[in-house]
Amino acid sequence: MNSGDSVIESPLNPLYIYVDGSCLGNQNVTSDTPAGWSFVVVKGDSGLGKGSGNIIKESYGKVITEIDNLEFIGAEVGSNNTAELSAFVHCLKWALIQGDDQELIIRTDSNYAGNIVEGNWKAKSNKAIAKLSQELWKEVKLIRKLSWKHIRAHNGHRWNERADHLAIRAAQNTAPVPIDFWKPGLR
Repeated sequence: MNSGDSVIESPLNPLYIYVDGSCLGNQNVTSDTPAGWSFVVVKGDSGLGKGSGNIIKESYGKVITEIDNLEFIGAEVGSNNTAELSAFVHCLKWALIQGDDQELIIRTDSNYAGNIVEGNWKAKSNKAIAKLSQELWKEVKLIRKLSWKHIRAHNGHRWNERADHLAIRAAQNTAPVPIDFWKPGLR
């Protein structure tokens, strides 16, 4: 942590969760189009993107479109939008299971996903995953302060870049580079 990025640890400091989705060939998508989601939970983040704070949880996976799969959460196709919504769903599930009341600020590079999840916009497709994300959002808001903020994609923000790395690797079905060996910009 740089001296200019110091953060005093207290229960009042929020946890930042960086969510991202990735799709390979995001045109004419189908249920077979590979897509991946991720989230990165950071404690002690300054929000400036210089890498302050520590990762306390990383999670990622493929967007599941098969209705009979136990991990299916409502995505009809693999796309950037369903991947972004999947990231929100999985991070909100984590927030419920985690059982804490610490404030959460979710940072996303998708205005679409943030506005769908919060209920500001109405989904035209993939309505099941949109509905699930909205239900989870409301449930988490009952137990803790929750908000989301937009962050510019591919702008060198360390934790957003880490979430991007995890999501694209999930879409590619390849292992991510461990955090100790990873550098921002490495997809």
